Amino acid sequence: MNDLEKYFIVVIIVWRLTHLISSEDGPFDFIIKIRKFAGNSFFGTLMDCFYCLSIWIGLLCACFVSRCWQEIVVLTLYYSGASILLEKLTNKNFN
Repeated sequence: MNDLEKYFIVVIIVWRLTHLISSEDGPFDFIIKIRKFAGNSFFGTLMDCFYCLSIWIGLLCACFVSRCWQEIVVLTLYYSGASILLEKLTNKNFN
């Protein structure tokens, strides 16, 4: 697998996880139960913000892909930005 394929796959992973956590109830309403449990705490508000959540999930995925801190910073922003673009393309109600 070349780097371009790897980056594309990770962008899809970041988008899917971010969309699942921020916009869906999840299988067996699992995500909604976590969201209710988190309430208005930091994690509760994080779960409601696609932009914020994509940064954190992008950071997690960037840490798996790279060990160099400079590359982790760049990849975090890349993954977050690309997943936000994907969300804007696929979700007409996204603002």
